[in-house]
Amino acid sequence: MARYTGPQNKRSRRLGFSTLENGKDLARRPYAPGQHGMDRRKKLSEYGVQLQEKQKVRFLYGLNEKQFHKVFDRASKMHGITGEDLLFLLESRLDNLVYRMGLSNTRRGARQLVNHGHILVNGKKVNIPSYTCKPGDVISVKEQSLSHPAMLASLEASVSTKAFVEFDKKKMTGTYLRRPDRSELSPEINEALIVEFYNR
Repeated sequence: MARYTGPQNKRSRRLGFSTLENGKDLARRPYAPGQHGMDRRKKLSEYGVQLQEKQKVRFLYGLNEKQFHKVFDRASKMHGITGEDLLFLLESRLDNLVYRMGLSNTRRGARQLVNHGHILVNGKKVNIPSYTCKPGDVISVKEQSLSHPAMLASLEASVSTKAFVEFDKKKMTGTYLRRPDRSELSPEINEALIVEFYNR
């Protein structure tokens, strides 16, 4: 499966949006990459604006196009607001919840922890990053991985977690408490544009 492995900062600069959610990728050079990055940007068409918004969210959660479209299809069949349901499904992914609990500094790192079998869901090993968790699920670290240096370093650097997850650093166990509120997610995302993009 093709996955982008290039510089994250360059991708963030192209979109003018921090895909690492910490602002460090835009801190030094807050303009587009390349020779003409500082030149005035062309005005985007309506399609271009919608496409850029979709790419922002896709890159933020680290999905390829096919995966992202599948998640959108699932969200469109739910009974709520499609855009908010899309973000809810993305936030419910196991790799994202591992990241939200502070076990990794990045979603890419969280995905690797899941792939390598360090994470348990309700006591059972799950090594599929796209696994959809339900509110109430208990996410923990495998006993043999409790002293994993990358996880310990990330937890030491982590200041706080989102209110919809709870994590006990001593027990290395967390709970996905509830569906996140829209106000708890990035205000820079306009999910309505993504819905418009797919409903063209």
